[in-house]
Amino acid sequence: MRLVGVRCDVGPQRGIGHVMRCLALAEELQARGLTVEFICDAHTVPWAAAQIAARGITVRPAVWTSADHVEVLSRYDAVVFDSYDLDAVVYPAVRRTGVPTLAIVDGDLRGAEADVLLDQNLAAELDHPVLPPDAVRLAGLEYVLIRDEIRALRPVDPPAARQVAVPKVFAFFGGTDAFGAGPAVTRALVATGVPFDVTVVAPTPELAAQVAAVSSQVRVVGPTDQLAAAVREADLVLSASGTSTWELLCLGATAGLVCVVDNQVMGYERAIATGTAAGVGALSELRADPTAAAAVLKRLLTDPAERARLATAGWQLVDGQGRMRVADALLHLIS
Repeated sequence: MRLVGVRCDVGPQRGIGHVMRCLALAEELQARGLTVEFICDAHTVPWAAAQIAARGITVRPAVWTSADHVEVLSRYDAVVFDSYDLDAVVYPAVRRTGVPTLAIVDGDLRGAEADVLLDQNLAAELDHPVLPPDAVRLAGLEYVLIRDEIRALRPVDPPAARQVAVPKVFAFFGGTDAFGAGPAVTRALVATGVPFDVTVVAPTPELAAQVAAVSSQVRVVGPTDQLAAAVREADLVLSASGTSTWELLCLGATAGLVCVVDNQVMGYERAIATGTAAGVGALSELRADPTAAAAVLKRLLTDPAERARLATAGWQLVDGQGRMRVADALLHLIS
């Protein structure tokens, strides 16, 4: 039985984006008969731990030194890295052991070294970073890692315009909403002055209270396993410009993106420039003054043709098959 180890970041401040995209690849590897184990601190975010456990995947505690990585990861037939936090010396140390490695990156390699480097971001194929010796790079939305629950609900046909008196809005900002975007975006929605029916995901009681304090008309829920279904039912989805963006496009959602942290700037700007999502603004700007964001949201809430145009553009870019292409590359290394 082939065994693949996944070393990824997760935590209350780091969020769960690394875990979720690694789970998509893990699902594909499991479907091909491989066994997958995660090496991460999943216990720090119980919802993420539950997602991993639901797929029958064993979790081993995260390690941090290069020596510990060599000791722990040498038992695997291949290793997947997805981390912003690892010391750059870890990657070559593991690679020198001869274990095939794949590293998921977002633009800046951050010192990552592997046999295969995966940058699944929009227009990443146009970038030409200096690669480690003998490394191969997979780049662009052709390689986006999409989970089973998203793939199962991807529309067969392009999204059509829906005429509704009161648009349904679904807002979520990662598994932890580490930067507290929910309350700020809710205030911008209220500032539009037009009717809407909104559900906001608030992962903590503190955030839930802050969102509810903005308006009594807001429906506040905790992290949900029915995320894809909620996205499909919504006329407008508001989210951080992170790894979930590509899932929204795959689902044919009308996506309004918020740039909540600096490492999201590139993906945010490219998504807006290609017309696949609407830019609601940077979180710091929303907090200072929601006026500009409210203008963008008002247009999205009142223009069904614009919502359909954005949804169709995104749906055409992400076909949900990227994880198969990545798994092919990883299995080629193993064989």
